[in-house]
Amino acid sequence: MSEATIKRSDVAFTSAVKRAQATRGSRASYERVLANRDWPGTITPELAAFLAERDSLYLGTASADGQPYIQHRGGPKGFVKVLDEHRLAFADYSGNRQYVSLGNLDENPKAYLFLMDYPNRRRVKIWGTAAFVEDDEALLERVRDRGYPAALERALVFHVHAWDRNCPQHIQPRYTIEELGLLGVQLPTS
Repeated sequence: MSEATIKRSDVAFTSAVKRAQATRGSRASYERVLANRDWPGTITPELAAFLAERDSLYLGTASADGQPYIQHRGGPKGFVKVLDEHRLAFADYSGNRQYVSLGNLDENPKAYLFLMDYPNRRRVKIWGTAAFVEDDEALLERVRDRGYPAALERALVFHVHAWDRNCPQHIQPRYTIEELGLLGVQLPTS
C-alpha cells in the first residue's frame, strides 16, 4: 500500500500526526505494522468479549466548532451491547441533565469510545459516529440492563469505523472491590 492509500488507522494518524511521527522517528515502524494489518473496522469476537467484561467507558464527542468533551458512562458488566458487526449501543440513564454529549452529537456525529481493563492493563480505543435514539422501543428494551436502578431515557448507538488496542505501558493496575474479593483480599469493614 502506498502512503496515499486511505486506511482505517488514518482516523487517528492524520497527515499532521504522520508528520509529527516522522519528525520524531516513529513513522517508519507504524508503516511497517500497518502495511500488514490495518485496524479492524468491524466488531470482532475479540472486541465483543472485551466489551462484555467492561462496566465503564469514556465517550468523547466534540461540538460543531471542535470543542472536545469527554464523559464517563457506566453500568453493569456488559452494559455495552453489540447490535451487529458495525454497531454498538448502550442505555443512557438519567443523570446530571447537562446534555453536552447529546447536544454535541446533534451537530457533529463523530465520536470516540475509550475503554480500560485496569487489572489486565489493556485498553481499547474505538472511533466512529454516534447518535442518541429515544423513539425505538425495541432498541431501548435491547439495551436496558435488567435490575439496574436508574431511569432509561434513551440509547446511544455507536457505528464503529475503526478500533485499536494499546500496549500496557504506563497502565497502573486498579481493582474493583469485587475483583479484590476474588483475589482473596480482605477489606476492612466500617
